[in-house]
Amino acid sequence: MSPSAIAEAKKVLVIQSYHAEYPWDKSYLKGIRQTLDGNYEIETFQMDTKRVPKDAYQQQADKAWEKYKSMKPDIVMLGDDNALKYLGKRIDDDGTPVVFLGINSNPRAVGIGKMKQVTGILERPLFKRNISEVNKVMNNSLKSVLILFDSGTTSQAAVTDAFKGKDTLKVGKVKATLKLIDTQSKWQQAVSNAKSDGYDAIIVGLYHTIVDDSGKHVPAGDILSWTSENTPVPPFAFWDFVVGRDKAIGGLVLFGEVQGVEAAKVVKRVLAGESPKKIQPAVAKKGRFYFSQAQLDRWSLTLPKSIQSKASVID
Repeated sequence: MSPSAIAEAKKVLVIQSYHAEYPWDKSYLKGIRQTLDGNYEIETFQMDTKRVPKDAYQQQADKAWEKYKSMKPDIVMLGDDNALKYLGKRIDDDGTPVVFLGINSNPRAVGIGKMKQVTGILERPLFKRNISEVNKVMNNSLKSVLILFDSGTTSQAAVTDAFKGKDTLKVGKVKATLKLIDTQSKWQQAVSNAKSDGYDAIIVGLYHTIVDDSGKHVPAGDILSWTSENTPVPPFAFWDFVVGRDKAIGGLVLFGEVQGVEAAKVVKRVLAGESPKKIQPAVAKKGRFYFSQAQLDRWSLTLPKSIQSKASVID
């Protein structure tokens, strides 16, 4: 019997750490649905942890658990760090195989090695490679770059490997300085002062858990559009959803769709009878050159031929 026949009636529950409108989630769900190509019953649950306060995470996880128990899926996909943190062991203990994706945390730190039926796809932002490529776009004039992230769970996990607890990173002759920011006013101050603080460029990471001074969540799109409009130095990106006419210039970026495709391939293997324990978690390292022509024009930048031949350019 073929794997597709075995999996034909299989139920797949995708528990998202974030929400349906979040571009990363949209992208990886597209990859999942394309790869599982209609032969599976796919349902989703949104934990919404980019927008709800941290003290509500457990409550959201409990709601996801209720969805899991009522659906009785054959396999669960956990999107991003919070879903894995709050539900990985719980679902594994209940006897259902789990495939994760978009995980920035170290698998050992999350305890994956002690879980019986858990594997998946890791996400690692291309910090050093991207900084090197951004320097080329800047005609090798880059000496100091500011890397901005919010202070959420995913951001803290994403920067751990590259920065190893420090706030600076040296890439060739370029010094990268990391700032993890929690409030809108601090973010705006960091952006506004970037040039006077000696930075030649900004690379925007994640900005989705930023709150205003009263603690209310600020829409992510507002943070990005303000940054694009007010930055005194060129803004670049680590992820595709940060790139665009009213966003950032681009860079060597990650796409959620790749995570979805690779994780869905693992789902197929597990549902065809392969043990998750025998499938090593893998890093989806594939990044793509992705740029906004409008932003390149705004900053009077031209892609070098070495990048131009491989780049996707929008607007």
